[in-house]
Amino acid sequence: MSGFPFPIVGFDLDGTLVDSSGDLAAGVNHVLAGLDRPPLTTDQVVRNIGGGGRRMLRLSLREAGMHDEGALPRHYEQMIAYYADHIADATRPYPGAVEALDALRRRGVRLAVVTNKVERLAVRLLESLGLADRFAAVIGGDSVSEGKPSPVPLHEMVRQLAGGAAAFVGDSAFDIDAAKAAGLSSVAVGFGFSDRPVGTLGADAVIDDYADLLPTLERLGG
Repeated sequence: MSGFPFPIVGFDLDGTLVDSSGDLAAGVNHVLAGLDRPPLTTDQVVRNIGGGGRRMLRLSLREAGMHDEGALPRHYEQMIAYYADHIADATRPYPGAVEALDALRRRGVRLAVVTNKVERLAVRLLESLGLADRFAAVIGGDSVSEGKPSPVPLHEMVRQLAGGAAAFVGDSAFDIDAAKAAGLSSVAVGFGFSDRPVGTLGADAVIDDYADLLPTLERLGG
């Protein structure tokens, strides 16, 4: 049960562990409906994911022709209230994600989620999906002074999990840049919400299937 090269492995949430695109798009479109604007497609909203919900909404509203920055806080609260009540209507773990988490835990690895989603929503989503007990730490965009791509939340992850070599798994430049800045090994998943090809993110490795995660981490740690 020992000898795994990374005693700590952290994961981004949206677009990495779970496909939350449908529920995030529904939250954005709830706001647009209240403004008598046509809905955006899920693909349009996905392009704006990363950097937290406020950024996603700001970019989505601009895409819908809305540019009133002063109204953003009110619209954001409307979106969050709706999203919190529908947080797992369509959201599901990516194929193989749960099995990979359990395999890492059997190897004695301490797991964390580090996301730019606010912490209470991240915890609520993990609880709704029955995943919360697999993680020793959940760090949200409001848990520390800076979110990804800053290294601050990843340093906090290592601190909370008592130190040691760590790797981080994500789907976007926010994740990979944060891992680089924190000096952690990084794995990019090819099935998430990245706005550009994951091969250009500069991750130490890219996987397209969670079945490849543990062998990839073992190779990176070797």
